[in-house]
Amino acid sequence: AVPPPFDLYRPSLTATLPTQLDHAPVALRHPTRSAALRISAAAVAGFRATLDARRFVEIHTPKVVATSTESGANVFTLDWFGRPAYLAQSPQFYKQLMVGVFERVYEVGPVFRAEPHDTVRHLAQYTSLDVELGFVTDHRDVMAVLRDTLAGMLDTVGDRAAAALATLGRELPVVPAQIPAVHFTEALRIAGVPADEPDLAPAHERALGEWARREHQSDFLFVTGYPMAKRPFYTHPDPARPTYSNGFDLLFRGLELVTGGQRLHRHADYLAALAARGEPTDPYAGYLDAFRHGLPPHGGFAIGLERFVARLTGATNIREVTPFPRDLHRL
Repeated sequence: AVPPPFDLYRPSLTATLPTQLDHAPVALRHPTRSAALRISAAAVAGFRATLDARRFVEIHTPKVVATSTESGANVFTLDWFGRPAYLAQSPQFYKQLMVGVFERVYEVGPVFRAEPHDTVRHLAQYTSLDVELGFVTDHRDVMAVLRDTLAGMLDTVGDRAAAALATLGRELPVVPAQIPAVHFTEALRIAGVPADEPDLAPAHERALGEWARREHQSDFLFVTGYPMAKRPFYTHPDPARPTYSNGFDLLFRGLELVTGGQRLHRHADYLAALAARGEPTDPYAGYLDAFRHGLPPHGGFAIGLERFVARLTGATNIREVTPFPRDLHRL
């Protein structure tokens, strides 16, 4: 009925990103935009295949929950037959409980964060690739599975989306056999920030990414042992240094891509952790009950799919690799 609002036959899209997003069904037809989505599809296929081969079971957990307890992030509220309900920020609690059923589980699904971020790296809805596994010694077992998962994802992208990579002029990074790891205290020193800093800012992550590239020729870097005060209550502390956690982040080219770690698994430890934070146990009753009946030592991680693809393709804005982004301004 009418011609497209911008030319699709040119090598690159000249329309601004807001214009492209306003006309997403058309813009996504351009080879540079569809290439990113092909890479995304291949990455998810690689995620599933790698974990299936390691005896993980895919699960599907609720995206509507009764209490907004999982993290400090803001939540979206909705009406559930006259009762308040919330869009889930993460499948965290459910995937832990399912470790008691299958021992090793994963999920691919949407998560929702009502944080008023208006940045090139944040979305209000994104796709989370979640993994949880039982009978771990500590967080290092989880890090080993993450390393293999990333390698499998990138192998599948190379196999299935080679033409898409060529369209975007990108080469795949190599996942080292052993991804370099630094403790949080060491990371602060490398980034040149005071030793009492409680967390890493984006600028610190970029500095660490440059250091990993320079010192280890690696696009990936683990930062382990984040302070317990900055981690959720279910995080397992480092037995040798209880103020630090058995938690980690994985930086990919200087950007936080993955958060993970070992979780608490004993019922008494959960009660103590909540009491130490001055939090009531009632909102967590259904979750805590499972630990009364026994769960193995376990841990897991979550990869943000769009952030991974944006880093892989060199996109300057996460919305370039998200077909219909949901954020502060777009619904």
